[in-house]
Amino acid sequence: LQISGYLNLLANTIDNFTHGLAVAASFLVSRKVGFLTTMAILLHEIPHEVGDFAILLRAGFDRWSAAKMQLSTALGGILGACFAICAQSPKGAGETLAWILPFTSGGFLYIALVNVVPDLLEEKNPWNSLQQILLLCTGITVMVLLALT
Repeated sequence: LQISGYLNLLANTIDNFTHGLAVAASFLVSRKVGFLTTMAILLHEIPHEVGDFAILLRAGFDRWSAAKMQLSTALGGILGACFAICAQSPKGAGETLAWILPFTSGGFLYIALVNVVPDLLEEKNPWNSLQQILLLCTGITVMVLLALT
């Protein structure tokens, strides 16, 4: 088995840990914020996990082993949620939220921009760049509208 498969599993576990942090912290804010965060992460995770599964297959894992390893990385999410809940201050959830939500959202923005901006800069066709920027703005608009409802 190639080392890239194991590195991918480690990265996926850390990613799932931050997802668990975000979900638990957002439920500490309110049920609405918690459900919206959960839905956003689920929509993100479906294609992400399919891609990770393909990486594991390419790294030499058989289908069953790759599926078991992918499932084991989900424990990172459970640990992240437990950590967020256990990190609550006796003074209330406010102090916990003061660092967890900015940490996780900043990480998500960093990953998104690191993946999108280089592709935009290398794109030769201006129409494709415009489409990507419009879709990025559409996503931001949807998030704002969901936050206002």
